[in-house]
Amino acid sequence: MYNRHTFLVCLDICVLCVILLSKRSCGSDYRYEACVPRNCGNGPNISFPFSIPGLQEPYCGYPGFTLNCSQQGFPVLQLPENEYVVQDISYQTRTLRVYDAAVWNSYATGCFPGIRNTTLPTSTFGFSGNVTRLRLFSNCTNSSPENLWRHRVGCDGNGRDRWDLAIYDKDENFTNIALKNCERNVVAPVEDDGNSGPGNVDEVLRRGFVLNWTASDCSKCEKSGGRCGFNATIYHFRCFCPGRPHSRRCRPEKRNESVLILATAISGGGAVLLLCLLISFVLWHCKKRIKKVHFLSRNTSSDPSSKSDIETGRSYFGIPIFSYTELEVATGNFDASKELGDGGFGAVYHGKLQDGREVAIKRLYEHNYRRVEQFMNEIKILTCLRHKNLVSLYGCTSRRSKELLLVYEYIPNGTVADHLHGEKAQKAPLSWPVRMNIAIETASALAYLHKSDIIHRDVKTDNILLDNNFCVKVADFGLSRLCPNNVTHVSTAPQGTPGYVDPEYHQCYQLTDKSDVYSFGVVLVELLSSMPAVDISRSRDEINLANLAVNRILKHAFDELLDPSLGYDYDAEVKRMSTSVAELAFRCLQLEKEMRPSMDEVLSVLEEIRSGEESKFEDVREGSDHNCVSGKMWSETDDVVLLKNMNFESSPNAVTDVWVSSSTITSSVG
Repeated sequence: MYNRHTFLVCLDICVLCVILLSKRSCGSDYRYEACVPRNCGNGPNISFPFSIPGLQEPYCGYPGFTLNCSQQGFPVLQLPENEYVVQDISYQTRTLRVYDAAVWNSYATGCFPGIRNTTLPTSTFGFSGNVTRLRLFSNCTNSSPENLWRHRVGCDGNGRDRWDLAIYDKDENFTNIALKNCERNVVAPVEDDGNSGPGNVDEVLRRGFVLNWTASDCSKCEKSGGRCGFNATIYHFRCFCPGRPHSRRCRPEKRNESVLILATAISGGGAVLLLCLLISFVLWHCKKRIKKVHFLSRNTSSDPSSKSDIETGRSYFGIPIFSYTELEVATGNFDASKELGDGGFGAVYHGKLQDGREVAIKRLYEHNYRRVEQFMNEIKILTCLRHKNLVSLYGCTSRRSKELLLVYEYIPNGTVADHLHGEKAQKAPLSWPVRMNIAIETASALAYLHKSDIIHRDVKTDNILLDNNFCVKVADFGLSRLCPNNVTHVSTAPQGTPGYVDPEYHQCYQLTDKSDVYSFGVVLVELLSSMPAVDISRSRDEINLANLAVNRILKHAFDELLDPSLGYDYDAEVKRMSTSVAELAFRCLQLEKEMRPSMDEVLSVLEEIRSGEESKFEDVREGSDHNCVSGKMWSETDDVVLLKNMNFESSPNAVTDVWVSSSTITSSVG
């Protein structure tokens, strides 16, 4: 069997070698051909650093420079919160002229409902010198000074589609008056034409403005006859040449090189065959030890054409760097009244940036090596992840700043903990459908993290934020760890929050993705019961909510576990779903990690519970001598660790419980 497999592998590799050699001798490199300039039908030709998905390969462009084609056949640049139509590109001066796509889509002269404040990714784009700010105002009072109305905008729209005034920011007097008399305003970048007023606003916005860009220099490659590209895996610029890729420019081919290559292709078969045999043996012997290059490496490597430090200029790992002063102003000098929360690593403040965005600013306690490590860890992880249920990172201060500050999107509706057993719980308890949705969206976020080889390590209701629609945003990645896909666990000193920490992790110092599953099991019990994870007012053996839940579930005392406001006693559908969720929580809280489900399985079960399709988990409903948890069979001889017959080593109840110092543990991951 092995000989046959080896022969097939050899044959495949030999054919591949011959194809590659013949390509080299007879035609151009495929990457050189793939990166020919393209266009959307209208507008400029697109080449490095830009690329068009579907028309060009990703390696033909620089990261962050993707353009899409609009329905009208023009290239469109997607920036945070806005889309801009690209009118022209100057590759020599590294500039492009753009205008807001909302202008294109406007249905009436002067009405631009889609105009929003513009935020540039400062690591890649910047405004040219002749760009000024045009403020559009709406909902202005009729008592506004008469001379202010000479800046009126003609518009037939209503409500949010209507703009009353348009004033250049440089006209400070009128701008300040308008800010006092109008409820709403946005800032649109436009080209400064030297006039005191914008005149025809429609025309000014359609004229657009010029952006500069920062990316690897392509000029040497183009002058040598190559086409520029980028290897995102190793984060290096490449010059794709007719023969093969080079690092900076194409090199002249020697006169007899083609003849030599052709001769090699014809006469080197024996050598190639021997090489194939060697390669196939290595593949067979080591196939289980092949490591994929993790996507984080793309962000920690650096382009040789840039500085070697990952913190350069105005960006850090590709996100903007804010000055300490700017964030101090945004929070009113870190006014105590703006404090949103206070955790073990820092306080979080509500702030408002100069561009009008509301943000949450985390202020890390101290400024020592450990804090800098957590600061960098959170940035590295969040800049690599994109999921609708993970909080977005807007920027940070320099790690050399006098204080370490992280700037996040502001999530206005507090934490799940606030709504379950905090101040918000007294006003309006969460309904069962909302709790079910919170469970599913949190599970979705954690499953995504685990697929990305990230262990959150601090899953708790205080780290699950809710927006005004009660959609989930999982936050706080300061303790998160990368767990390479070829290892079973990471050895590290236990960290996390008492009541949520995996007992096996606490006992054996082995962190796995199943540690997050245990913590999520505690979150499920909180959603069911509205009780906190640790409460010293409860009896000693039930201070820890996980202990309390396991005891109640084993006794079938669901009515003693569930929040009475959910309707367990009188709503059959709530009773069905909550009982099934309790059973799932029981599985997540198993002492041995092997007996816990994966987050993928947890997510699947939750979705099936909500849709009413969890019957496959309820095969045993009739009489049996087995121990059952509401219809789910648990045999005394099963490997499942039923905790009624043994001492349950639960998560620590408090920080005063025995915790091993990190100085006594050698971590296998830095």
